[in-house]
Parts: sequence; structure tokens; C-alpha cells
Amino acid sequence: MKKVLVRRFLEIVGPGNFSTDPADLKCYSYDASSISSLPEAVVLPGSTEEVSRVLFLANQEGLAVFPRGAGTGTTGASVPINGGLVLSLTRMDRIISINPADLTAMVEPGVVTGKLQEEVSRYGLFYPPDPASMHFCTIGGNVATGAGGPRAVKYGVTRDYVLALEIVLADGNVIHTGVRTAKGVVGYDLTRLMVGSEGTLGVVTGITLKLIPGPEAEGMLIAFFPDAKSASDTVVSLFESRILPRCAEFLDKMSIELISGQLPVAIPERADAMLLIEVDGVRESIPGQLGEVVNSCKNCGAIDIHVAESDDQAKAFWSARQGLSPSIRSLGFPDKINEDICVPRSCLPEMINELEKIGRKTRITILSFGHAGDGNLHVNLLLDLSDKEEKLRGDAAVMQIMEATLALGGTISGEHGIGLTKRPFIKMEIDDRGLEIMRGIKRIFDPGNILNPGKVFP
Repeated sequence: MKKVLVRRFLEIVGPGNFSTDPADLKCYSYDASSISSLPEAVVLPGSTEEVSRVLFLANQEGLAVFPRGAGTGTTGASVPINGGLVLSLTRMDRIISINPADLTAMVEPGVVTGKLQEEVSRYGLFYPPDPASMHFCTIGGNVATGAGGPRAVKYGVTRDYVLALEIVLADGNVIHTGVRTAKGVVGYDLTRLMVGSEGTLGVVTGITLKLIPGPEAEGMLIAFFPDAKSASDTVVSLFESRILPRCAEFLDKMSIELISGQLPVAIPERADAMLLIEVDGVRESIPGQLGEVVNSCKNCGAIDIHVAESDDQAKAFWSARQGLSPSIRSLGFPDKINEDICVPRSCLPEMINELEKIGRKTRITILSFGHAGDGNLHVNLLLDLSDKEEKLRGDAAVMQIMEATLALGGTISGEHGIGLTKRPFIKMEIDDRGLEIMRGIKRIFDPGNILNPGKVFP
């Protein structure tokens, strides 16, 4: 990077918030996808004004800018390919206000999601979106990717809680979208357009979120099944019985084996699938809701059911589930391809059956778990990408998974976004005219193509 440009960035943010040191650059070169590429520099602005000045300068110089939250994304969406400038928003971490009367919160993008949930709970309020990384991912990153989580089945995803945004455009101009009111239909919905845009249209520096009253009580159970079909049939039967769980998580046989040592209950020998189901509401309703869930599980062939007897046991159930993804490394496979397909809930049994067929056909180990309540499965292909023949079989398996998902009316990404890893498949879901319109929107917001270039569009 030119010395004069370095000097001007230092003038904007100060010497402690800009670096070209290779050790620092390495820390900002990757996300949870394991894709890595070194930037030319990293800048950590502390205000909207500083973000504006950084983007104005970068736009003048034609310098690519890669907005970044906590780097927990799994698709390479924040990876700085081909150099450029990483713009990290972690310093902008203030909860500006929590308004119980209006049921809103105003935050900066660097606020950690779990911290916001803790703070609003002090007011008896609830911010439901709960990505698996919520204890270290940020609200800004959640907005950029349209993040979801287990509670989405009942409460929706990040986009359902974003009321208004402050956005810095590529040229440094600042705009405000949306409203703080419960209703508002003036003009195009630019707020919803920005959610899930993966940093390609603007940099979000302020977020107004909708809150809801917190539920009075929760209840939880885990149920074991002889096969994946029985478990997925149970999820469908819950909704047919007009039961709306707070969460309905599915784990396949391999997933159960991985967390067996973390569960506070014994696992039946014949268990090939597990559901973790949570309900909430007024305290008096919990036993009745759990009873209905137990009946659905039994009717679909559950071989063992454990209702959490205490808050500590419920936390242990959740802790085991949340520890699943990191535990996959213990299986010893050199590489993992992580897909987050989503199908209509009624198609879940068929999708799980297709995954089993694909695994056998391609001879690739496939481990599946996820948010079965909304048809969102995390499909993990375990393999050695350095083995050329195995990599080809893995590529074939991914393609077959995408084809099967779309054939069932699903989507190639339920909550992770497109970034780099899903970019080759986007044309399978969105037609040429749709992509042309999206590219046109990108050109309007970012005519110089400096914001997260190379992402999303094939």
C-alpha cells in the first residue's frame, strides 16, 4: 500500500487502529470457512464518521474494502481476496439504548449478540435470533448474513427484527433506512435489502432492533429414534398437531456418538437419530406442551424420551448440542465441507433420505444435524481434499445435495449466506434475469465495486 495512503488512514483512525504488520494481517485473513487470503491493511474505525472517511478515501483510490465483524462466517464472505483493506467494526460495540416502552434497542454493529440478549433480558425483554456463535458473533455480522439459529422456527431470523439501519455507502455518504415505529411503508424497503447483502452494498454502522417480551418459562426434552426418518416424521407431526416449538433440533447417528460423553442421560443402543425440542410460554402451559410433544415422539416411534427435570439438565442438553460442531474435528478427517441447505418442513424426511443415498453413492462420510423445525440442515461432508479422487467425489456429493435440495423446493443456504463457497451454485437457484437485476442494484450502491468484491456473484 502506498505510504501516502497509509498516512491518510492513520490520520483518520489513529496509529493504534490501523496496521500493515503481517502478524496483524494474518489475524484478519480468514473466517470459519478456513479460506484465507492476506489483506494489504486492516483498519478499525470507532465511529460512523471514521467509517465514512475511510470509505471516501478508499473509493477515491479504487481500493477494495472488506467489511468484517467477528469473522465467524462459514462461507468466506469476509475474507479479503486479492489484497485490499479489511474494515473491522469490532470497536463500534456500544448498546446505545434499550427502550422497553417501544420494544426497541439501538446498537452499533460490533455488539456481541449474546451480550445484547443478556442486557435486554434485564428488562424482561427478548431478542430471539440465536446463531450458534452468539457468544462471540456480532449483530453487524448477523445483519450482513441474515443469520438465523435454532429459535428461528418460532421467532424468525435476524431480518425479522431489524427495523432501521444507518449505512455508509461506498462513496462515504451516510443514509438512514427504515423506521423506529411498528409500522412504516414509505418508499422501497431498503432495510430489508441490506439484511443479508454480505457487505456488498454498504457498511452498517447503526442498527435499530425490534424486541419482544420474554417468555415466562421454557421446557425441554430429548428423544431418541431408531432411524432418521422417524425423527424427521416427528418434526412434521408436531406442526400437523398445531404445536409450535421454540426449537426442534435434529442429530443423526454420528452426531449422537460425538456428544454421547456430554449428555447427562444414557443413549439407547438402537438410537440412530435424536431430537432436542424446546417449548416456551406462560408457566402453566409448559407441562401441557411437553405432553403433546412426548405423544408426537411416541407416535412416530421414539425409543426413549427424557424431559429435562431441572434448569441445569436443560442447560446440559443444550451444551451438548452446541458442542457438536467443534467435536467434529475429533473424528480425524483432514477437511470438512459445511453446507446449510433448507427445505420445506414437510420435505424433511425425504431430504434426510436423499442425504443418506448421496453418502452411499459417492462414498463420502456425511454427518447431518440442524434446525429441523424449519427444515434447515447443516450437512457436513468429511473428507481429505488433498486426495484428488476423494475431492472429486466430494464435489459430486455437494452438487447432488444442491440438486436434491432445489428439487424439493428448498434453498442452497438457509442462514450462512453465499460468500465464496456457495457462489458456484447461485445460478442453480436464481435465474439470469434475477442475477442481472441484483448486479444492477450493486452498481447503483457501489459503482466502483470496492465493497467486498468477488463475493456472491459468479
